[in-house]
Amino acid sequence: MGVLSDAARARIDREVAKYPADQKQSAVMAALAIAQDEHGWLPDEAMEAVAKLLGMAPVAVYEVATFYNMYNLKPGGRHKVTVCTNLPCALSGGVDAAERLKARLGVGFGETSADGAVTLREGECLGACGDAPVLLVDNKRMCSHMSADKLDALIEELRK
Repeated sequence: MGVLSDAARARIDREVAKYPADQKQSAVMAALAIAQDEHGWLPDEAMEAVAKLLGMAPVAVYEVATFYNMYNLKPGGRHKVTVCTNLPCALSGGVDAAERLKARLGVGFGETSADGAVTLREGECLGACGDAPVLLVDNKRMCSHMSADKLDALIEELRK
């Protein structure tokens, strides 16, 4: 199968097709997301495979992966939960939500729960200040107005 499955390569090919042939490197962010979905994180080999598919230097792909916090450069929990603690969210319960998650999961930011279910991250603005406190689950699912009950239910869901 190689570092990337045939299905992942096909998904990357669909992303590449969205750009002019001489600009296929424009699909790098999507390709990294696909590789991460397949592995749960981005090992060097996966970034090198993306670079080869897109005709880029591996260091250029690595630069993209290290710039954006949505990419995981080391293994973590089965799920990644990012809590916005920027000022608007902090004033509307974001810090309290983060503290509840830390206590319930037994971790700090950047750590993974003992059961391997959740890696907790502190995030910058998620663009939903009016819905605070706001979380992003697995870089794909926005959770808004996260009360204590909603936080507890989310934790239980992610542990299953």
